[in-house]
Amino acid sequence: MSMALKQTMDDTPLLEVQNLGKNFGGLQALNGYHTTLYKGTLTGLIGPNGAGKTTVFNILSGVLEPSAGTISFSNKDITSLKPHLRARLGMTRTFQNIRLFEGMSVLDNVKTALHQREGSCLGHTLFHTPQFRSSEKVITKRAYELLEMLQIVSWKDEFAGMLPYGIQRSVELARAIATQPQLLLLDEPVAGMNPSETEEFVQLITHIMDEFDLTIILVEHDMRVVMRMCSHIQVLDQGKLIAEGAPSDIQHNPQVIKAYLGYEGEQI
Repeated sequence: MSMALKQTMDDTPLLEVQNLGKNFGGLQALNGYHTTLYKGTLTGLIGPNGAGKTTVFNILSGVLEPSAGTISFSNKDITSLKPHLRARLGMTRTFQNIRLFEGMSVLDNVKTALHQREGSCLGHTLFHTPQFRSSEKVITKRAYELLEMLQIVSWKDEFAGMLPYGIQRSVELARAIATQPQLLLLDEPVAGMNPSETEEFVQLITHIMDEFDLTIILVEHDMRVVMRMCSHIQVLDQGKLIAEGAPSDIQHNPQVIKAYLGYEGEQI
């Protein structure tokens, strides 16, 4: 569904970013970045290495504070909000380097995320009260449901650190969904995957986006994945937004081609 159609259905942006900038000493890593996202859209953020994509994700998720600009999420100013508070509002991020609890089972990895939303208070947990036991049943059931939906329930008792790479990515995605996000920031989700794993993961993302009514920002180097999945693409180069639009527009944009190839050659 196009961004224009989504805007007609709901005129209130889910995420609105204005004039975002970040300086590291004398280095300007990001300058004047902006975006407006509506519910149910999938936006790709691409660019050469060092273009500023990770900086954008780190600022949006609250890992870094911006040197300039503002961020509004669900009509709330979250520019200075800490990462865990953004997560409570409904903004969740995955990382290029998988960050699972390697010594815990797949099921327990997902349950840790569910505890953020549905867990008991400390007192009930320490004394294993009836309320705690009831909450644990709900959380375990929900974790099973997520693993079944992502077709990885057969791995539920395996240690996360021992899983095949593609399965680890799916567990990470299940854990992200468990936090009940509205906006999901996916950082290089198919990096390191073979073509078969990539195809399965692309289908999985498409499925969970529809199932949970998610809005997604995707950073990805695999242009085939980006062009296939995203209805809207933004291109960064040296910290600046140099182009945005539909995939067909981006493929033929001279500035984008030059940023990637160093000259105005064939389409990317």
